[in-house]
Amino acid sequence: MSISKKDILTALETISVPGEGKNMVEGGNVQNVMTFADEVVVDLKLSTPAMHIKKRAEADVKKVIKEKVNPDLKIQVNIRVEAPQRPQNPNLIKGKPIPGVNNIIAIASGKGGVGKSTVTANIGITLSKMGFKVGILDADIYGPSIPMMFDVANEKPLSVNVGGQSKMKPVENYGIKVLSIGFFTQPDQAVIWRGPMAAKALNQMIFDAAWGDLDFLLLDLPPGTGDIHLSIMQALPITGAVIVSTPQPVALADARKGVAMFRQENIDVPVLGIIENMAYFTPEELPENKYYIFGREGAKNLSDTLEIPFLGEIPIVQGIREAGDVGRPAALQTATIVEDKFINVTRNVVQETVRRNENLPPTEAIKITTMAGCSAVK
Repeated sequence: MSISKKDILTALETISVPGEGKNMVEGGNVQNVMTFADEVVVDLKLSTPAMHIKKRAEADVKKVIKEKVNPDLKIQVNIRVEAPQRPQNPNLIKGKPIPGVNNIIAIASGKGGVGKSTVTANIGITLSKMGFKVGILDADIYGPSIPMMFDVANEKPLSVNVGGQSKMKPVENYGIKVLSIGFFTQPDQAVIWRGPMAAKALNQMIFDAAWGDLDFLLLDLPPGTGDIHLSIMQALPITGAVIVSTPQPVALADARKGVAMFRQENIDVPVLGIIENMAYFTPEELPENKYYIFGREGAKNLSDTLEIPFLGEIPIVQGIREAGDVGRPAALQTATIVEDKFINVTRNVVQETVRRNENLPPTEAIKITTMAGCSAVK
C-alpha cells in the first residue's frame, strides 16, 4: 500500500495540540511530513515546553495515523518547541527585581491546611543540599510558621550596612536564609492588620533585606487568592508559581482557583506545576503499604485537566510532622522515603524553572490601582 503525504495530512487535520483550538495542520504545528515504504516521519512545532503536552501530541499523532492510514506503519515524531513572543501588555509594568536573586518561586495553595509551608521548607532544604543558594520569605502574614519549622522562632534579624544603607540580615539555619513577620511578633500575638499595613511589612522584608546572592527565593504565600498575593505580584517579578494541594475534592476546587489566579491575563505568572501533598499514608514500619485517606491522584488528575506539569507526590509520614514540629525539616534526613520524595519533587521544580526561563520572557509585576477602598487588577 502506497502512503502519500496527503493521506497523513488529512489524518492530522482531525486532531489538535491540547489547549489549542485549530487542528495541527491549520494551526501550523505540522512543519513537515515525509513518507517512505513503511515509515512516516512527522515534524511538529509546539509553542509550549511542557513535557506532558509534547508526549500527548506525539501519542495523538501516532494513534491517528495508525487508525486512519495504516496500523502497520512505523511512525517517528520530531518535536521542536518555539514559544511565541508575548506582546507587551500596556497594563503591566516592569517588576523591581531583588539584586542578586535569580529565581523567585511562589508556593501557593487555594486552601489552608494542605501542608504548603511544610512543602516549602523541605523543598528549600533539598535545593540547598543540591548545591543551590536558597532563601525563604514567609509571606503568610497572619499565620507565619516557617520560623518554627527552621528552629529559629526566638531569633531576631540583625541590622547590617550594605552600600551605606541599613538592611535586615535574614536569619539563617541549615544553610537557608529566612525572613518572616513571625520574627517581629510574640508567639501569642495576633497580627490584626489591614491590607496596606501587611503589604508595607512585606515590602520591607523584600527590599529592605540583605538577601545576598540567591539561586532561589521561595515565597511561602498565605492560602487563598487575596490582597497579599496581589501585593506580592505587584512588588516582584515572580519567575513561576507552584500549587500545593491534597487529593481531596474540597482542596482541589480551591487549587483550581489558585491556578486561575496566576493564569489571569493581567497577572500572567507561569504555573510550574502542582504538588500533591498527603497523597497517601505510609506507616514507617510498613513503607510499602499505601492508604489513600484523602482520595487517590486527585492533584495529578487536576494537572492533566489544566494541562500543567505534575511535580510529584508527598505521602503522609509521621516523621514529616514530627520533624517540622521540632524545627528540623524531614528532608535533612538521608536515605529515607521522605528524602527521595522531596528530591523527586524538587528536581521537577528546577527542571520546570529551567524550561520556563529558556522558553518564556521574564515575568513582569502587575499594576494595581486602588478604587473605592479595594485593590483591583488593571
